[in-house]
Amino acid sequence: MTAGSQSLLQDLVPTGRLRAAINLGNIVLAQTDPATGSPVGASVELARRLGERLGVPVDLATFDAAGKVFDALKRSELDIIFLAIDPVRGEEISFTPPYALIQGNFVVPATSSLNTMADIDRPGSRVAVARGSAYDLFLTRALKNATLVRLDTGPHALENFVADKLEAAGGVRQPVVKFINEHPGLRLIEPSFMEIRQAMGMPKGRGPAAAAYLHAFIEEMKASGFVADALRRSGQGDVAVAPAA
Repeated sequence: MTAGSQSLLQDLVPTGRLRAAINLGNIVLAQTDPATGSPVGASVELARRLGERLGVPVDLATFDAAGKVFDALKRSELDIIFLAIDPVRGEEISFTPPYALIQGNFVVPATSSLNTMADIDRPGSRVAVARGSAYDLFLTRALKNATLVRLDTGPHALENFVADKLEAAGGVRQPVVKFINEHPGLRLIEPSFMEIRQAMGMPKGRGPAAAAYLHAFIEEMKASGFVADALRRSGQGDVAVAPAA
């Protein structure tokens, strides 16, 4: 570790091992290597680089949905997470500045007359989402008339949208586009309904010095090109690296 004290290290990794949550439900930031079965992607590389800096082993805990990551953090099972910044999550998480910017988009049947979020937000309109995702939290605040149908994961939400003939589904742009390509008769609504600011975070209460350390770490990883390179290595080179905070 090149900066800070034993007190800082205790705040960041109280067990002596960096317990990092990897959300495989967001394929932009984490994927499963088909050859090894191990998690790979930008968030995995960031977690491992942080462990190197701190001089501690890294334990990767994988999840298939953001909501499950948040629940595990509240049970004090994690030291760092990679989730989108949201005010609801901010009650429990100290977030760094964002390191990547992605989009949330709606998918509808190709024959649907719905073309905007205003069109979707009407009584009787049902929108499938992953429970506890950034777009679920956002749409909970933004939609006044439509009904959110919450499923455990993003793939389940998209499958339920088709199976139950719902009016729309919301999700991260890249997996939504992939789903559309695999299911003829669907279309993407443009533009996106939200910008999803992906960040690193830690449980609140770990101390301001620990939060400042993670803030500086993420800013360095962006400025050095590490984040951009990690995204490219995982096939996500079209994802925007967040600007300097």
